[in-house]
Amino acid sequence: MTATGDAVARLVREEYGRVLATLIRVTGSVTLAEDAAQDAMVRALETWPRDGVPDNPRAWLLVTAKRQAIDHIRREGRRADKEAAAMDLVDPADEPAEVVRDDLLRLVFTCCHPFLSLEAQVALALRTLGGLSTTEVARALLVPEATMAKRLTRAKQKIAQAGIPYRVPAAEELPDRLDGVATTVYLIFNEGYEGRAELAGEAIRLGRVLAALMPDEPTVLGLLSLMLLQESRRATRLAADGTPVLLADQDRLRWDAQAIKEGVELVGVALRRSADQPNRYAVQAAIAACHALSPSYAETNWDAVISWYDVLSTIHDTPVVRLNRAVAVGERDGPAAGLALVEGIAGLDGYPWWHASRAELLNRLGDKDSARVAYEQALSLGSNDPTAEHLRRRMDDLG
Repeated sequence: MTATGDAVARLVREEYGRVLATLIRVTGSVTLAEDAAQDAMVRALETWPRDGVPDNPRAWLLVTAKRQAIDHIRREGRRADKEAAAMDLVDPADEPAEVVRDDLLRLVFTCCHPFLSLEAQVALALRTLGGLSTTEVARALLVPEATMAKRLTRAKQKIAQAGIPYRVPAAEELPDRLDGVATTVYLIFNEGYEGRAELAGEAIRLGRVLAALMPDEPTVLGLLSLMLLQESRRATRLAADGTPVLLADQDRLRWDAQAIKEGVELVGVALRRSADQPNRYAVQAAIAACHALSPSYAETNWDAVISWYDVLSTIHDTPVVRLNRAVAVGERDGPAAGLALVEGIAGLDGYPWWHASRAELLNRLGDKDSARVAYEQALSLGSNDPTAEHLRRRMDDLG
């Protein structure tokens, strides 16, 4: 694909979620909206590289998708109700005054219906809203692709069988759905953090809309703070060839000072409002703030980082949290202490960064042969190309 084609593909993918969300509101059907949106995206990929990108890409995609939806409806039959539905799409009625006014955020809340399990909520919203493929959703949730495909199918069937409406929840329903929504937004951000900047930007936009909707909710403030603090390092996270740059080697002068300032202010508010019951996003943002405010890696306050991980472990104890804490202990107390903790963590045999963390600590201890084996195990589990290249280089540095 040419550079122009690549740019068009990125733009189309960036707009997909918002176009789909609006179509679902207009048509009332996820399946119809998905078919129409995908048809519109295909047409854009065929025509824009040749004819140029329109002045308003989203409007072009939406109009094209609506026409495709009308064609889908008419192909199903020419009953009066079908024709009426088709005509409604041409000039949809004004949007009613509802609690959540953003189409994309509305669909996030809808997918996160409490009738579904949290795992199903997050998977469905990532697939539908984030525009992620089933493979990408599976990777984001650390499950096999076949398992994720079945989970998505079951979630859609459950929605259809239970008659769950695709609508905006009432104000009193919002808090019960917040956990699923926050998890979904953060996983969309994580997918973007790994490479797709437009997804990270979309997640932050959703976080801001959530913060405007629920300005006193520490979950929302902590989530937005965490995303801003992590995004502040984007310019330094990758080398010119796309390989990751370790935190210790990043140029802190290039970090986004405004994003750090906003993130630190938000986490302060979130921590005060969750003082009686710590919130996991606020605590994770506090950890990110420790790194963001440190003048250099050598001056990182590892005592504070580890203390926050101790708090996080009381409310969100996962193998990955324990791994991150172990790495921090290794920085403060030495590689032997860190390695002992890393090797005591169960459930991460299929997680590449567990093996990579072992490799780093083993190398510092001088056990290069074991470190090489650990790097090979990390590579065997599959990573994107830049990450794999980074791991290979670290392994080559062993000599």
